Amino acid sequence: MDAERWQRLSPLLDALLELPLEARGEHLAALRREDAALADELEGLLALEEGDDAFLAEPVVEVPNSARPGARIGPYRLDRLIGEGGMGQVWLAARADGLYDRKVALKLLRAGLADPKLRVRFDREREILARFAHPYIARLLDAGIDRDGQPYLALEYVDGEPITSYCQSRQLDIAARLDLFRQVCEAVSHAHANLIVHRDLKPSNILVTPAGHVRLLDFGIAKLLDGEPLPVEQTRTGVRTFTLHYAAPEQIRGEPVTTMTDVYSLGVVLYELLTGSKPYRLKRQTDAEWEEAILAGEPLRPSQAAARASEEAARPYSPARLARELSGDLDNISLKALGKRPDQRYVSAEALSQDLLCYLRGRPVLARGESLGYRTRKYFNRHRWALGAATLVLAVMVTALVLVSWQARQALREANRAQALQNFVAGLFESAGNTPLDAPMDLRTLLDLGIVRGERSLARQPQARAELYGMVARLRLGLGDYREANALLERQAQLLRALPEAPTSLRLEAATLRGAARRELSDARGCERQMQPLLALAEREQEQLPAQVAAFYSQLARCRRELGERNLANQLFSRSLKLRRDNGDDVGVAESLLDLSALHADDGNPRQAIRVLRDALAQFRQKVGDRHPLAIDMLRSLCSLERNNDDLAAAERDCRASLALAQELHGREHRATIDARRQLAALYVDLGRFGEAESEFLDTYAWMRARLQRNHPDLARLYNSLGVVAWERGDLKRAIAYQTQAVEAWRSDPNPGTIAAGTFNLAMILHSDGQDARALPLVRESRQLRVQRFGPGHELVGDSDRLLGEVLAALGQDDAAREALQDAVRLTRAGYGPAHSHTRRAEISLARFEAARGHAEALQRLRGWANPDQRDIEQRKAGWLARAYAAERDCAARPAQAGGELDAVLAQVQLLLPEGGALQREIGAIRAACGKRG
Repeated sequence: MDAERWQRLSPLLDALLELPLEARGEHLAALRREDAALADELEGLLALEEGDDAFLAEPVVEVPNSARPGARIGPYRLDRLIGEGGMGQVWLAARADGLYDRKVALKLLRAGLADPKLRVRFDREREILARFAHPYIARLLDAGIDRDGQPYLALEYVDGEPITSYCQSRQLDIAARLDLFRQVCEAVSHAHANLIVHRDLKPSNILVTPAGHVRLLDFGIAKLLDGEPLPVEQTRTGVRTFTLHYAAPEQIRGEPVTTMTDVYSLGVVLYELLTGSKPYRLKRQTDAEWEEAILAGEPLRPSQAAARASEEAARPYSPARLARELSGDLDNISLKALGKRPDQRYVSAEALSQDLLCYLRGRPVLARGESLGYRTRKYFNRHRWALGAATLVLAVMVTALVLVSWQARQALREANRAQALQNFVAGLFESAGNTPLDAPMDLRTLLDLGIVRGERSLARQPQARAELYGMVARLRLGLGDYREANALLERQAQLLRALPEAPTSLRLEAATLRGAARRELSDARGCERQMQPLLALAEREQEQLPAQVAAFYSQLARCRRELGERNLANQLFSRSLKLRRDNGDDVGVAESLLDLSALHADDGNPRQAIRVLRDALAQFRQKVGDRHPLAIDMLRSLCSLERNNDDLAAAERDCRASLALAQELHGREHRATIDARRQLAALYVDLGRFGEAESEFLDTYAWMRARLQRNHPDLARLYNSLGVVAWERGDLKRAIAYQTQAVEAWRSDPNPGTIAAGTFNLAMILHSDGQDARALPLVRESRQLRVQRFGPGHELVGDSDRLLGEVLAALGQDDAAREALQDAVRLTRAGYGPAHSHTRRAEISLARFEAARGHAEALQRLRGWANPDQRDIEQRKAGWLARAYAAERDCAARPAQAGGELDAVLAQVQLLLPEGGALQREIGAIRAACGKRG
């Protein structure tokens, strides 16, 4: 068959193959009345198709380069034919020159075809595809002409299936189908933005990948709106450059096409996606009948078509339920897209997509049914000559006035808001400029002056005032002025309650800031109470406002963590992390990983928390850099975790790094610097540098006492730290006073973890002072709180059991003491691991108890632990204690030898811990008692 004849037959044969078997006869009969020879040829080809499954597996028209599997076209090797039309062939091919390994869809123009317009269309397709860079449009990868003169286009190969069959085979519900269709609209809208009309939108040109992503194909007949027009399409039995069933009325009439031509085709595809059928019901499936229906017929409402659908086509719904789902808005949206005249349709593919989004979100849609307004428009049509002119003039005037008025109000509002913020910033600098040269500049005073100026200039702009309050409150939070920030946020909340039209982004940001302020003021319950009502709003808006919603999730999760609701906190932290990863927010991702590592630590998984945080810090430094404020918090958290895991060298390194970065970025008086100093001081305690630690703690106490409430948890932590330092230095009276104050402050906060830590330390100090009767209820309370929060098998419960056993032993309750100490060894071994200093401390306490009651094997264990790993200071402390307890048992029989052993231990302790401490004091007491025996 010659190429020109095949070019005429190909689109007609494609249309026949798409028809049901029973409709092909009527279509052929209509064609025979116009061109009997053409109908006979088509009938013969259909007969071949019925008798041969491999029909059209080989090209009907021979091409000069004899494209066959394995042949080379330019740098590509052909694999198999995947498509063919009147214009050319599409082959699956692969790069054959070794530059890279990638499959492509290679489109070949039939060299030698008589029609020169095909070459024009081929070149036009290349030009069009070169304009695109969109994830939902198959990309042009390469183009060229083979050495044999064969033009080709190398396109992205899409391994997918048509959108209609994809949805039907997976029985997707309406919402899922509309989400896919909105991807199509986005791709079409991108094409229109590049002044390109596709002109042949149909399911076979819209593929869906296995991952559920749309790819728009075949711009072979697309039109460049800014280029030379292509010849007008032919109809009837001539060469048709579009698919009839999806063609718009203006295409049938041969009129110029616009972007709204594609909107019509999208409407047909949407109709088919929703109902499984085309919009028109015809008695005879002929081209003439289809053209008449497209030009003048009324499409059946989708809900009516669904009610008549088969059970198979309606899945996953029944026909009756599908009809109910489509009735109303989806009926109206589909019919609006199928308007006969372009001006009756949606103005763009984006408008169609937006109306579908409104439907999915339960909001009003633009499309309307046959309402009073519709009937009124019909009346106007009947009397258009009498009323048209007056109506047009009136409509134009009213519309112009409304638009101008609305735009003016919006512009004025935005200008005022921008001017207000500009005035605020300018006011800060003006106030700074009025400060005497020899006087320090007070930032807090500048912020107060800025608020006064802002309120004066924004007296009639409540929304702009609300934004101003939020901005200053954020600065106040950064300075550690939590009470002042909370007061500003309360004023902001009052304004927002009176502003129902305030943007959602502003509401979410305000709620997040209020939650942060309440949490810093030790009111986690108030934080949760204020933020929880907005959770549903955040969930609805997370696609549109990912940054604000992620910050909202994280802040609410922190408050829930403070309340002990770790499962809910974990869910919110994970949702925030996913949002930030999906939107490329590297800083936000690091912040979410920091939050999650804290949860791992709460759950008793310090090693996992350290791994997560170290990986997050490495990625953060690579993507964002070293000099970022968030790196301070990440280094501080690492220091804390490493300290709890007995890695004091790594802890000191990271604590010093966080302090240096805080001072560099914020200065000495910033809250971040104060917190870093406090943490390093706590590490000094572990290292026996009690003077340095106490000095740092007192400085940070003075800073915080001026800014925080008396019972704030951060102040309680300082009371606790000062109590531990006083205990280490032997001032037990002051230690008990500080620690009692810490416990009282923590009892006003509903966090059982901090109360458990405070009562444990107070019991430890009382036990050291010989007040075991007072210590016993406190250590039991600590143990019970830890069981409630972490479970009975947690290693912190083991720490409490160890202290409980020592207190019970001092009170002479041997049986209960032995049981508690045995539980302590079991739990710390399981939780911390056998090599951890806390585990060894529990083992030493049990061995001392048993050795005092004549167990020789226990005494041997003590002697075996007397020479620990010299690299770990905590293990060395445990070894000295074991050695002292073993010498204590030898005092009765060999007091002189035992005394020498204890003197040697004290010398080693003094060398490492020159400032003394509780350990040196305890070993010294044993030495004094042993000396009395000698």
